[in-house]
Amino acid sequence: MLLDTASLYFRAYYGVPDSVKAPDGTPVNAVRGLLDFIARLVQDHHPDDLVACMDFDWRPHWRVELIPSYKAHRVAEETASGPDEEEVPDTLSPQVPVIEAVLDAIGIARVGAAGYEADDVIGTLTGRAAGPVDIVTGDRDLYQLVDDRRGIRVLYPVKGVGTLNVVDEAVLREKYGVDGPGYADLALLRGDPSDGLPGVPGVGEKTAAKLLASFGDLAGIMAAVDDPAAKVTPAQRRRLDEARPYLAVAPKVVRVASDVPLAPFDAALPAAPRDPAGLEELSARWGLGGSLQRLLSSLPA
Repeated sequence: MLLDTASLYFRAYYGVPDSVKAPDGTPVNAVRGLLDFIARLVQDHHPDDLVACMDFDWRPHWRVELIPSYKAHRVAEETASGPDEEEVPDTLSPQVPVIEAVLDAIGIARVGAAGYEADDVIGTLTGRAAGPVDIVTGDRDLYQLVDDRRGIRVLYPVKGVGTLNVVDEAVLREKYGVDGPGYADLALLRGDPSDGLPGVPGVGEKTAAKLLASFGDLAGIMAAVDDPAAKVTPAQRRRLDEARPYLAVAPKVVRVASDVPLAPFDAALPAAPRDPAGLEELSARWGLGGSLQRLLSSLPA
């Protein structure tokens, strides 16, 4: 089980009231909400391995070089020597180091890499996996990794993690008309305002799906644009032709990396906390109470 950790703690932050506070009055709604999320996931799905995948760089420079608008609207402050600072609610930012410390004390693997997003870590670990993989995320971009043959699916939270949409190839074909790899082509053609991806003007989701159904993938679509006999409308041909500079770089931006260099780590779900004393101290300081106990109770005996 691979967790898109930031996606989940953002959801926890907005789903749990900020009246949930530590003894000193600091909000811990994201911390406690994430612990409850993980407890429910472990209880319901019994993963052997669990990895909290992290954004060490939420807006990698190599993606911005290709498409400068990539996540630009979410930049709070540009940084010359490292990752740009993301616009995050004031009461969420201080909770992230607490989340990291608690996961470390429990012994849940927390994995990231400089210059890469959590999506890229998930893509790399999915590629390495010898068995089935559940990816837990509220980000549809990761639909591109769905692969029934390998048992790779996305668990997409609808309300908390008690209600999850299980996304497999049948779901993708019914809703979007594509398979996993096809979803990446669909996304880059359609664009995504939430990520600052412009897409091809005039090509929405339905048109993109029809083009992919007719020509297979992005390369097939562009071959059809160059073929006067291909059944592409004049407007579509013009729009796609004009979008060539964007379409030449968009695949590298939209498709998750599969070759992220990762330090060795132990992915096994722990049966007991790695640092019991440290965890007890964190629990007392931040008032983690029942949320932490529910997670510890869910661990395999």
